[in-house]
Amino acid sequence: MLAKESVEKSFTHNTSSDISNRHLLILYGSQTGCAQDIAERIYRQARRRHFKARVYPMDDYERANLINERLVIFICSTTGQGDEPSNMRKFWKYLLRKNLPNDILNQMKFAVFGLGDSSYVRYNWPAKKLLKRLLQLGAQNILPRGDGDDQHYLGIDGALDPWLKNLWEIIMEQYPLTPNLEVLSDDILLPARFRVEFIDQKFDENKKKTNDDEVYARLVKNERVTAHDHFQDVRHIELDIDGAELKYAPGDVAVIRPKNLSEEVNEFIKMMNLSDIADDAFILIPNDEDHKIPPHWNFPLTLRKLFEDYLDIFSTPRRSFFEFLKFFVTNEDHIEKLKEFCSAEGQDDLYAYNQRVRRTIDEVLQDFSSANIPLEYIFDMFPEIQPRQFSISSSLKAHPGQIHLTVAIVKYKTKLQKPREGVCTKWLSGLVPDECFIPISISRGTMGLPASTSTPIILIGPGTGVSVMRAFLEERIYEGATENYLFFGCRNQDRDYYYKDQWKQYIDAGQLRVFAAFSRDQDKKVYVQDIIKENAQLVWDIMHEREGYVYISGRSDKMPTDVMNAFKYIFMSEGGMNEVDAEKYIKTLEMKRRYQQEVW
Repeated sequence: MLAKESVEKSFTHNTSSDISNRHLLILYGSQTGCAQDIAERIYRQARRRHFKARVYPMDDYERANLINERLVIFICSTTGQGDEPSNMRKFWKYLLRKNLPNDILNQMKFAVFGLGDSSYVRYNWPAKKLLKRLLQLGAQNILPRGDGDDQHYLGIDGALDPWLKNLWEIIMEQYPLTPNLEVLSDDILLPARFRVEFIDQKFDENKKKTNDDEVYARLVKNERVTAHDHFQDVRHIELDIDGAELKYAPGDVAVIRPKNLSEEVNEFIKMMNLSDIADDAFILIPNDEDHKIPPHWNFPLTLRKLFEDYLDIFSTPRRSFFEFLKFFVTNEDHIEKLKEFCSAEGQDDLYAYNQRVRRTIDEVLQDFSSANIPLEYIFDMFPEIQPRQFSISSSLKAHPGQIHLTVAIVKYKTKLQKPREGVCTKWLSGLVPDECFIPISISRGTMGLPASTSTPIILIGPGTGVSVMRAFLEERIYEGATENYLFFGCRNQDRDYYYKDQWKQYIDAGQLRVFAAFSRDQDKKVYVQDIIKENAQLVWDIMHEREGYVYISGRSDKMPTDVMNAFKYIFMSEGGMNEVDAEKYIKTLEMKRRYQQEVW
């Protein structure tokens, strides 16, 4: 492939003096892989400009070396209601250390790009806080913060493209190329990160690496808890962790590493014309010192196991996928269409073809059937399967040696004929109890119960948001608490009222009061915020007179804002506050951890 040879020669002919001062560090915090994809895109753009670039998740970077960095690009996403992504939290905690001098980073020039959704109150909160803290530590910002917005009609790219254009103009002005170098065209294919070397060895399933904190839990129950004529399939899942050194507290999160279905992977392998080598073992070898083999790939693999366990071939591809794919198609129409998709003018068409209908990588490759992707580029093009997080819906005290989950199976329609399905929940829904083991680890949650069981708590969990509330209730009731108030919302009392039999037992025992909103059981829709307002005097008494706690969990659409407005209404109507004072009161509750929420 001529393009590949030319770029390799270009890099080979660079002398150390040409690029000795051209070092760039790219750090990202990513929850779903989007920020990682952007970071790797910036890495490729940096290489085209002859920078010696490195890319790390923030928590994987050796933080003590930050004082030696001269040029750093930070990419960070947002999770929940303005929280840092999980692979940024240790890094952020380090930056917040009070003993750090206010000039410790004065040698650093930096830029920050955030990923978020402007419909949320704390839009791009991590990026905003990171920028502020870096300035406090003496670093020099070279470009206004970029704010990627899911609400933009082009998604994140709507803000990212102009931000990157400005970024490189500023960087190249400060780090100009020597006369013997030029920026490499986008029509030149960069070398792959790794090369594939087949070995005369059988794949050993027992050598497959797991994370240090991950265990395999036996599936003991996988039961549908919605009526069979209900539009959504929701499962109550029970896992046996007896004997495993896996502890959790109410509010913690189960992290599950899903797989692709073997029969679908087999069809994908056939389509890719890889059947003859799909079960041959190989190892990965880095093509340069900047890339390390990830621990979970640093052992003999097969293509079949790679597609089943690690690569998200049924996800919606990001723009970088199309930027690579254009090099590997041979049909002239395919070449022209992909060039259009990769151009600034073609972003509307790419969005309509890809993101709007949630087309998958598998489906794109069926459309662009002339593609012949070299094996070594699979690792650059296909994203990794990301672990999924589910609120644990059980108390370890009430269910020793078990983890319970409440999982909504993701399945929906777009303009495409075939329904869209979530990779993880599709896999989970087909697992058979007592025959399957699920890789699972625990992530500490953001919500925690009050120290005293006599403190009253209000639990607001519409839909599957009730899962973590069940964990809280089981823990509290096990410890003898009776001041528990649950506000639950669903569509129909007889179709999706989760755990109603368990709630009845608690109600009969005087351990719980339940206030339920069934939005479709009457002409006028009723939601949890409505029944909160209906019980304004009780809520005011719990929160103000008795210093209770409130917990909110569920979808991060309008619900958290609507619920907060309901509390604001109560504080104004029952407490005699004006709107400003009511908002301050809620912020005080948040600071005291008496108003906690976990949404997704």
